[in-house]
Amino acid sequence: MYRLDPRYAPAPQATLHTGWQAVASQLPGGPAVVAIEGPPPVDWSLLRDRLEHELTGRGIPVTLLDMRSHYARPAHVRSRTERPADADDPYFRRLADNPLDDLFEILPVSAPPKEGLLLVYGPGAALVDHDLLWYADVPKRYAEAAVGAGEPGVNLGLPGEKPDFRRLFYIDWPMIDQHRDSLAHRLDAWLDMQSPDHPAWIDGAGLRATYAALARKPVRTRPYFNSTPWGGHWAQRELGFNPDARNTALGYELIAPEAGILIGTGPRAQAEVPFQLMCVLEPDNVLGAQAHARFGTSFPIRFDYLDTVGGGSLSVHCHPKESYMRERFGWAYTQHETYYLTRGSTDAKVFLGLREDADVDAFRKDVERAITDTVPMDPEDHVLAFPAEQGQLFMIPAGTPHASGAGNLVLEISATPYLYSLRFYDWLRPGADGNPRPLPYEHGFANLETGRRGEAVARDLVQEPRTLREGTGWREEVIGALAEMFYEVRRFVLDAEAEAADDTQGRFHVLNVVEGEGVTVHTAAGDRHELAYAETLTVPAAVGRYTLRAAGGGPVRVVKALVR
Repeated sequence: MYRLDPRYAPAPQATLHTGWQAVASQLPGGPAVVAIEGPPPVDWSLLRDRLEHELTGRGIPVTLLDMRSHYARPAHVRSRTERPADADDPYFRRLADNPLDDLFEILPVSAPPKEGLLLVYGPGAALVDHDLLWYADVPKRYAEAAVGAGEPGVNLGLPGEKPDFRRLFYIDWPMIDQHRDSLAHRLDAWLDMQSPDHPAWIDGAGLRATYAALARKPVRTRPYFNSTPWGGHWAQRELGFNPDARNTALGYELIAPEAGILIGTGPRAQAEVPFQLMCVLEPDNVLGAQAHARFGTSFPIRFDYLDTVGGGSLSVHCHPKESYMRERFGWAYTQHETYYLTRGSTDAKVFLGLREDADVDAFRKDVERAITDTVPMDPEDHVLAFPAEQGQLFMIPAGTPHASGAGNLVLEISATPYLYSLRFYDWLRPGADGNPRPLPYEHGFANLETGRRGEAVARDLVQEPRTLREGTGWREEVIGALAEMFYEVRRFVLDAEAEAADDTQGRFHVLNVVEGEGVTVHTAAGDRHELAYAETLTVPAAVGRYTLRAAGGGPVRVVKALVR
């Protein structure tokens, strides 16, 4: 059974508390300065009020310092965090690398109180002198939902202003993540604020010990699906996700910048903590020394679902080439992708690469007519279409135009960058707000790989499986490898009850069950992890030798991705 809430026990030395009374009891009586850091979407007013109530109820005086009231004027915050070169780009921004103190003209003074506690809270709290440091958090999906709902105060340094997705994605998140990661080694506690009336608290040393243990065994991040105008309904019907939502479009199986790990013993006793922090604290164990040297603490491979079953086709788009991604947008590596057809049919389509006779100028004119005059365009006038055969992998190096057609469940196995889709055409489809969806086609044509066309697309990007090794009742195939892409995709094919041995050899693996009931993963260290159909699992580099055992009464197929 697909798990909506994969959960892991905290390390034996970790302490996990839930509820405001238990959380407040972890604070000292004073005198001390307590800094509670975290992103804007945390309900800071509620956190302040509940802690103050609990502390004063115990006779502990509380003085409050809200960091948000000390931000620089909005115009100064914008001038420091927004690059002039981005001013004319309505779609994207370069990733910010500002330190969080750019939000302030002068940092407030946190003089120790004579008695009780000075409670410093909000984004930037860690920047002032303190005796104790907590991090309060909600997963990034809450910020996206808040911006979508138009809630003010979601953007960093701009309280009360209308929210903006571009600032959230390209300015706020990079700044917050960089700041949070710099604190990981010295946090005294982590506070999960997803349930404002029932927060979860885990001590910092215990959190780090839990990460250290998980970095040496298979681990699955908490999945979720969002809705978009093209979304389908497979995940609603088959997995039970978001039954009341309009659709299930993009499934976040493992997208490291947003992924979380559930730590606890049950739904009422758990904290969701960032997968990314495990990469920061345990980079060699998670990534392996070679990938760590190459990618820093950025986990470079992502797994997600594109659900168009009962939905519509994705936009025809491409992704930035490496030099453009690095110089224009600030990512150190680019957005190579692959599509694995977990569910498809020969009646459905995958759009990929240019036709042999494609005229780029004519392509551009059709795109511009669709935008300015709402004239429909047939993508197949310019882009190749392939049957969406179940089990086929399509390679999509940066710059290659592509889209999944309606009726598919695509497992997207890709490089981690995921915020730069350079759309050419979106079927004249309105967004959720009723307005035309943004089409940054100028960026698209600046990155279009015009040489990837015709027979070369079918030969290079729609590859046949090649057996790499095999044993009794199993084989491992290479189903996608391309010199310009830093990762490759393989597939295990196991007969009923077969067992295949593998070894990370110092490189992490990411697994997903694409056919059959599932597998059980057994490691040489004695760890055991069930993996059901459609689930994704990270096998850290430190795991070393492990085996896959087919579950259920039939054959199983498991896709594996790894850095080459």
